[in-house]
Amino acid sequence: MQNLITDVRGLLVGHAHDVAAGTGVTAAIFERPTIASAAVLGGAPGTRDTALLDPEMTVEHVDAIVLSGGSAWGLGAADGVMRWLAKEGRGFPVGAFRVPIVPQAILFDLMNGGDKPWARGEGETPYARLGAEAAAAASARFTLGTAGAGYGATTANLKGGLGSASARAATGQIVGALVAVNAVGTATIGDGPHFWAAPYERDGEFGGIGWPAAITSDDTALRFKGGTGQNTTIALVATDAVLTKPQARRLALAAHDGLARALRPAHAPLDGDIVFAAATGYSGAPSDAFAMTELCATAADVLARAAARGVHAATALPFAGARPAWRDRFGH
Repeated sequence: MQNLITDVRGLLVGHAHDVAAGTGVTAAIFERPTIASAAVLGGAPGTRDTALLDPEMTVEHVDAIVLSGGSAWGLGAADGVMRWLAKEGRGFPVGAFRVPIVPQAILFDLMNGGDKPWARGEGETPYARLGAEAAAAASARFTLGTAGAGYGATTANLKGGLGSASARAATGQIVGALVAVNAVGTATIGDGPHFWAAPYERDGEFGGIGWPAAITSDDTALRFKGGTGQNTTIALVATDAVLTKPQARRLALAAHDGLARALRPAHAPLDGDIVFAAATGYSGAPSDAFAMTELCATAADVLARAAARGVHAATALPFAGARPAWRDRFGH
């Protein structure tokens, strides 16, 4: 176990980023077509091909899930991932052709200080290229923090980032999470170093400092970043269990609890919070509703941990006025 979503068999993750632009892409590539669904609880989502993930829709399996910066411009990242998958002979069979199924979600990182001329109508966006590079780089090991879709991410007070975590549920099956934290609020309590997700931490994975001795009304006062459209936390949870598409939808809904545990606030009108859920099917199916509940609870826990890890591991962007990283302020 590496404490990464790739502990779930059948799943690889790759990143690509543009340093000058301060943005990036993360691609989760499934080794075979995989059951998936999603749940959107934020008020301002940006997505591509997510309607097909509804349980009543025909297509059940996906080939990849893409998380990207770039706001709506970033939706081009899936084009690059599709081209890479097509070269690998992957996709939904339609006559003599195969169409790779690649749902995607984006976050807003346009105002982090990077140079993004395409947002002014100048030149082409880099996202299709970054998508292809991220897919080609997919492996069992990948970087956390300022990487991939989390490269340009921020929170209200600190640099955001790309996080991941995993655990073995009481059922014996593995559940993992991958998240790009670009929240309208905070992952930390008040003005201090403590993470809201501290009760769920394992083995000091984001500092091991727990909660503060007391949490005051000042600590729970809401802190906001930016305005409408400048936020979104996007995530994928995966398990090696055998799930139906409706069960994957339930897993995604339950995993949103992890965002609520790790970020204050979550699911706001200003956020586009979405969680994808995938089941690679290499271990058994849940034996009953209680076993499914174990998977759901584990998914929420690992997503909370992953969100804190993403902020904890981040490094500040090299731009004037960039938000400080947790390690810059509290690393001592």
